[in-house]
Amino acid sequence: MKRKSFIIAASVMAFSMLGVVSCANIGKGKSTPEKKEIGVQMYSLRDMLKTDYEGAVKALGEIGYTSVEAADYRDGKFYGKNPEDFKKDIENAGMKVVSSHTSRKLTSKELETGDFSESLKWWDEAIAAHKKAGMKYIVMPSMPHKNITEKDVKRYCDYFNAVGKKCAEAGIAFGYHNHNFEFRKFNDKYMLDYLIENTDPKYVFFQMDVYWIVRGQNSPVDYLKKYPNRFKLLHLKDHRELGQSGMVGFDAIFRSLKGTAVEGVFIEVEKYSFDPVKSCKISYDYINKAPFTPATYKKAASK
Repeated sequence: MKRKSFIIAASVMAFSMLGVVSCANIGKGKSTPEKKEIGVQMYSLRDMLKTDYEGAVKALGEIGYTSVEAADYRDGKFYGKNPEDFKKDIENAGMKVVSSHTSRKLTSKELETGDFSESLKWWDEAIAAHKKAGMKYIVMPSMPHKNITEKDVKRYCDYFNAVGKKCAEAGIAFGYHNHNFEFRKFNDKYMLDYLIENTDPKYVFFQMDVYWIVRGQNSPVDYLKKYPNRFKLLHLKDHRELGQSGMVGFDAIFRSLKGTAVEGVFIEVEKYSFDPVKSCKISYDYINKAPFTPATYKKAASK
């Protein structure tokens, strides 16, 4: 009986060891997929953020987003929170504070004289608050464009350079986000091209909103090829949830990142077919599961 028990015990041990070896080999053969870097523009949950800030932030983290781009900076605070608390809230939800849409338009006097001193004082406070929040980027989300002239656009180029220089001195990159109104022409040149070509790349980058490029009857791929070093961020947007309309060729856009300066992406959902949280999840799942989206963007740009 003792010999029989010994044989059985030895057999069990052998099978157990075989299982351990097999699991180890499986581990070596298959690696856990790298979590994709997918940011979200918090404007996507704008109404919920007004009534349930904590719930909105928690929901974005639970969906799987890795970073946020804020859209509610005012008087030194983000969504009514001081910069340090805002940063803590985002990090507690499993995400990082990366970018912020922040705007200060020129006064009529500044636009006429080119003296931006009053606006630049405002930017001193804004940049300090963004620094405390841990922001890597500040993006001007738009600019006044009704009845705008070429002279006005040139003035804004000078203004962006001045703001960008202040941001650079604080270790933050300053950029401009396009819509489709930048596809009007001045002397046969699109306003977007004018902005790109008349701002200093040391101080101003561009955040390409791929949806608005398409709505401006142009190609995101063509713009990435034409200005590979000027677009650092992408706004991933569709008519509603990402990938549902067929209007935007996301696969072609992502496959065009090689050799560009793109460092990250933010999903923005402005119109919904469902509950806003569900729409944000559908958009996240589309990008997360897509075979053409990279895990990180520095790798994608350098491949």
